Amino acid sequence: MIYVASLADYNAGTLFGRWIDASQSADCIRSDITALLAESNEPVAEEWAIHDYEGFEDLRLSEFEDLDAVSSIAQSIVEHGPLFASLVGHFGGTEHIEEARRYMDEAYQGSFDDLAGYAEELISDCWAEVVRRLPDFIRYHIDYAGIAEDMEMNGEIFTIPADGMLHVFCGCL
Repeated sequence: MIYVASLADYNAGTLFGRWIDASQSADCIRSDITALLAESNEPVAEEWAIHDYEGFEDLRLSEFEDLDAVSSIAQSIVEHGPLFASLVGHFGGTEHIEEARRYMDEAYQGSFDDLAGYAEELISDCWAEVVRRLPDFIRYHIDYAGIAEDMEMNGEIFTIPADGMLHVFCGCL
């Protein structure tokens, strides 16, 4: 959701605006804004600004954010959850929507309680037979947290905390 305000009203000292569903098409958002401005009591209400928003997590939207970008991000948030907004923020903001979408589709490894859980799952998926053949005194002392931390420091993976979980992505595509 975005809260769009009429700047003519704002400049005249009146707060006039409305919440608009950002997950609809950009054209529908524009239509809603046009309808909002038409209801203004100011004689020339043509300009608007985004004064507030909800559901975009830690991603920051500017007052004059491109509505195509807002709509695209909101639709991807509906599809992937709040994690997508954090991913866009991770890449630097709304101009990186396509990069975030590509990483969401091609590099997302899943959500985990911590990095060690990711490394343990990765190793059990890829090297289960090798690990099973290790003697217990070695197998029970594998440092999954250390392995995952090395992977993150080397850029093989990166993480985004969201929804109380740690979301892991492959570091490079």
